Amino acid sequence: MIEIVGVVAGCAVVGWLLRRKHRARVAAGPAAGIPGMGRVPAGEGRWRVGRLYGDQGTARWVPARGEPVALPGGRATGIRVPSMKEGISINPGSRIVTCSYDGGGSIEIAVMPFDVRELLEAVPQAES
Repeated sequence: MIEIVGVVAGCAVVGWLLRRKHRARVAAGPAAGIPGMGRVPAGEGRWRVGRLYGDQGTARWVPARGEPVALPGGRATGIRVPSMKEGISINPGSRIVTCSYDGGGSIEIAVMPFDVRELLEAVPQAES
């Protein structure tokens, strides 16, 4: 009987802590930028965690570690699902958006399907 009371009290404390954390996160408002994984140049290198920011007129990729990549004149040139090999490194349910930008550079950014529309607002699709 004492064990049951202890488990119930423990669950109540955990529930209270989770609810407190959730309220703090909601009060802070939405996080800026679009979370995802990127690799520069497209098709090469390692996937890096970061965020895409589309404010101030020019999109930029800011990895969690490393230098930000400005995307002046950026255009989305393709959208695809990850390959089996890529699905090991990134979420297999994500979508990979290939972008090219002025200066001949390219980048691939993997985002969740519900973030693709927001990404295409920051980096519009190239005309075919």
